[in-house]
Amino acid sequence: MRVKRYEGLFILNSNLTSTGKDDGVTVALEKISKEIEAAGGKVEGTQKMEKRNFSRIADKKYNSGFYVNVLFSSPGSALAALKHKFALNEDVFRVLFTIAPPPKEEKAK
Repeated sequence: MRVKRYEGLFILNSNLTSTGKDDGVTVALEKISKEIEAAGGKVEGTQKMEKRNFSRIADKKYNSGFYVNVLFSSPGSALAALKHKFALNEDVFRVLFTIAPPPKEEKAK
């Protein structure tokens, strides 16, 4: 089983903070990490980005979303199962997986 590094761009629903809690994105990110690990992957890092308005509105209920970038390593066979799980997750509006570039080697001083 060959493991590759992937970058997942997640657009989370903008209603995560509508309950008055700012930690909705953090909770959703923890669930995403657990799903990746359950599929045999290992999360290497996450990057929260800001909330952005959509230039094209696909669903009138959602006109913006929180963008999160997740770097992880996983067997390629697990991607289809992850896409299916995230499609059923009500916190995830969209997800896109791409192959991540190799890690940069740090130069010794």
